[in-house]
Amino acid sequence: MTNQSERVEDRELLRSPRAGEDFTTTDTWRVLRIQSEVVSGFEQLSRVGRAVSIFGSARTPEDHPYYELARKTAYRLSQAGLAIITGGGPGIMQAANQGAREQGGLSVGCNIELPHEQYSNPYLDIDVDFRYFFVRKLMLVKYSQAFIILPGGFGTMDELFEALTLAQTHKIERFPIILMGRDYWKGLVDWLHRTMLADGWISPADPNLFSLTDDPEETTRIVLAASEA
Repeated sequence: MTNQSERVEDRELLRSPRAGEDFTTTDTWRVLRIQSEVVSGFEQLSRVGRAVSIFGSARTPEDHPYYELARKTAYRLSQAGLAIITGGGPGIMQAANQGAREQGGLSVGCNIELPHEQYSNPYLDIDVDFRYFFVRKLMLVKYSQAFIILPGGFGTMDELFEALTLAQTHKIERFPIILMGRDYWKGLVDWLHRTMLADGWISPADPNLFSLTDDPEETTRIVLAASEA
């Protein structure tokens, strides 16, 4: 099991240097660990092929409707020949990996070391561990052809808005960003239109960067259409 000192790499990296601290023994040498993590991630994921990333809360119980929605969606996408990549943990992530495994598709987890909540679920064919969130995000973006985002908390919102920002600023080729769980997302989508768009903080075309559906078949059609285009 990972000990507590190994679970705070992001916190140590982001902390300001302390007075009298020898910089060469901290941040400078930490770069080598980051480099190693990036290289390892590239090597392990480079042969995954066409894939989509599915995000959502680690706290979702197995009897929740959103768990079943994630499982069915991953099953259908796997049936269409796409690998499924998740954060590798429980909840929605486990549901998606389970759906991929049940269909016989490739199931990938990009796990992050955390003090709580996170452990590898039992449905992974490839399990890649990361210490740093930003390296993990790099892998999820680089090796995915679409992001499918189900209900979740701060981490899920972070992944959603990072993807939207990258697409909006053309830092990545535009690819489908699909929100599943209409009831959950309705308030946020309404706010984006009635406040953010109405006040001019985003452009009229920006809400078109994402789609909203509860249908695994429609999700699969959107992903495949973008892939073929």
